Amino acid sequence: MSTSVESSVVARWRLILGQSAEEQLTVSSGNTSIHLSEDELIMDQALAAIYDETSDIVNSGAANSSATGQRGAGSGKSAPRLAKWLGDVRNFFPEDIVSVIQHDAMERKGWKQLLFEPEALATVKPDIQLVGTLLSLKGKIPEKTKDTARLLVKAVVDDLVKRMEEDLRRAVTGALNRREHSPLPSLSGIDWTRTIKRNLKHYDAERQQIIPERFYFYDRARRSKEWTVIVDIDQSGSMAESIIWASVVGSIFASIPSLSTRVVVFDTEVVDLTEQCANDPVDMLFGIQLGGGTDIQKSVAYCEQFIDQPKKTLFIVISDLYEGGNQAGLIRRMRHLKESGVRTMCLLALSDEGKPFYDEHVARSLTRDGTPCFACTPALLPQLVEGALKGHDLTELAKKLGTKGI
Repeated sequence: MSTSVESSVVARWRLILGQSAEEQLTVSSGNTSIHLSEDELIMDQALAAIYDETSDIVNSGAANSSATGQRGAGSGKSAPRLAKWLGDVRNFFPEDIVSVIQHDAMERKGWKQLLFEPEALATVKPDIQLVGTLLSLKGKIPEKTKDTARLLVKAVVDDLVKRMEEDLRRAVTGALNRREHSPLPSLSGIDWTRTIKRNLKHYDAERQQIIPERFYFYDRARRSKEWTVIVDIDQSGSMAESIIWASVVGSIFASIPSLSTRVVVFDTEVVDLTEQCANDPVDMLFGIQLGGGTDIQKSVAYCEQFIDQPKKTLFIVISDLYEGGNQAGLIRRMRHLKESGVRTMCLLALSDEGKPFYDEHVARSLTRDGTPCFACTPALLPQLVEGALKGHDLTELAKKLGTKGI
């Protein structure tokens, strides 16, 4: 290994392990010293502000001493120093790493209150974890910061909508459009299965071909409010990321003419946010109160009033199923919904990680009664929704898709 390559590797390990490992790295590599470039010094100080026990964004000058490597006490206001640190992080690290560093800063250094400063908030990389933090603190956000916070939340919501809207719309329209047939010709809309079956009697043995007398086509017209979709969302603190995704899903459902959509959130009380979700999912998110107890049974009872045609209703509960109310009542109500013909499913988590933490007893009871319970990534949700509308076995479909649950 050349000296330059070896120095580069040692410098990288120095950045990973921090200043406390510098002496050991110097000895083990045979170098007299480890030289970091100016950019590497800035990266080192940005990482040290979070991961070194002796450094702090607010109480030290770490973010202001980029070229010197000194970490003495700093002066000036906290928010500008934090804003500079956030800028350094965004400039020198990839986007996915920025999210991790920001999250660790909130958890390890406790600077959530500094997000109330517009200068700092404007510099933050918008991501779903940060939105969850803002929502949990929204009652404390001062007036001067609310507009900045809203813009950040809107940026994340708009990005999530772009990620989901096309696939979710296609899933719904694909499921519903293949229920009725139309005489209007369209090559892309030919129902080949029905066309072949209905024309088998016109098989020409000499040509070894079917000569269709009539073609059958799927009806591409959307029937207004053909199905009811109810999204019932647990707003306990542990469900923050799932709530953000659920608000996006609810807003997309609300924009599809063939669906009558209800969006409900609950803790120990039930709040109907259908109107806010349909108009602006950001409004819905700011109407959510993270934390508190949980009464799932109460929310299911509330949602029952919107079920006019059970066999044309999809009921999605998004919850970890830690029921603080009537557990037996919840299981019984969900069983009755399923028996009446409602398509039911429970998402234990709706997030990119899809890691479920849930009440296993309730989940197993619901699954036994026909309501499958699983964690789901947003990318897989459209396929599950399409399967539900088509009447497929969701438990089997979930297993094929590799979702996580019981």
